[in-house]
Amino acid sequence: MTHHRIALIPGDGIGAEVLPPARQVLDAVGARRGIGFSYASYDWSCERYVREGAMMPEDGLDQLREKDAILLGAVGSPHVPDHVSLWGLLIPIRRGFRQYVNLRPIRVFEGVDSPVRTATADGVDLVVVRENVEGEYSEIGGRLNRGHPEELAVQEAVFTRAGVTRVLDYAFALAARRGRRLTSATKSNGIVHTLPFWDELVAERAAAHPLVVWDQEHIDALAAKFVLDPARFDVVVASNLFGDILSDLASAVAGSIGIAPAANLNPERTYPSMFEPVHGSAPDIAGRGIANPLGAIGAAAMMLDHLGHPEAAQDVTDAIAAVLAKTDVRTPDLGGSATTTAFTEKILQLL
Repeated sequence: MTHHRIALIPGDGIGAEVLPPARQVLDAVGARRGIGFSYASYDWSCERYVREGAMMPEDGLDQLREKDAILLGAVGSPHVPDHVSLWGLLIPIRRGFRQYVNLRPIRVFEGVDSPVRTATADGVDLVVVRENVEGEYSEIGGRLNRGHPEELAVQEAVFTRAGVTRVLDYAFALAARRGRRLTSATKSNGIVHTLPFWDELVAERAAAHPLVVWDQEHIDALAAKFVLDPARFDVVVASNLFGDILSDLASAVAGSIGIAPAANLNPERTYPSMFEPVHGSAPDIAGRGIANPLGAIGAAAMMLDHLGHPEAAQDVTDAIAAVLAKTDVRTPDLGGSATTTAFTEKILQLL
């Protein structure tokens, strides 16, 4: 039996409510496919920050380093500023473990109505590949003259040849395995240095992937086309900021951000990768037992695929598709009244 060591970080809000269903699904499909899991859980969260002054301990990365993968619930609380919680947990993990690819698959499932009338289950199936560790979300910058009329804030975007090239190569290789179509998000008509550099590297890397047909779209036009004609896209590659925004928009086009998974990948597997639902901590519904577990379960499926178990991952994805297409069991975000527990039980039955 293959065995994997998984780090669980429930985090905040509904994170603690959606990770147990993901773990139940992993154990069920593991028993079926001969895959074993051992889990170590960590209480790293905004609650810990309020209690101890840090989202995670100083040796947090060392505690995670020998794990095979990390499954995260959610991060964020009204009682802790978002930049504190994010830069205290998620970003140190992403950067410390060189998780430079953020992968967000977007699919319209049968049984989930998209708010976009042209987005159908047989048409929309795309992936946003986001550069995950540099770009617009750099640490370079600062504040001057705080509280004075001439107060100044400077934030530097950082695009390196190595950082852009590696995420582009990942995206082109993914497109070659899928529909052989790639779209690059840019804004080189307005951002005069970094995005023309991005465009040059896209053209350079495209020459190494001749089977992939590619184009580029300015981010404002691309956002509009995601709504007007989402079925035209297959693999979309974008910088850190653009990919962040596009992937959330695309999740909404798919019908619910509550069912969207994401992966933070270290493709070389030198370090563990991290998998999470997109939906966030949702403090308005935390503790009510009605959170949609499908984002976390989908993230678990992505983890299985990354760990080398594509058949097990497909089992989980098929169960998600079946519960949406063949049953009327729904959590409130999808228009139903099922609890998290009831929804999970139905997934396990179908699995």
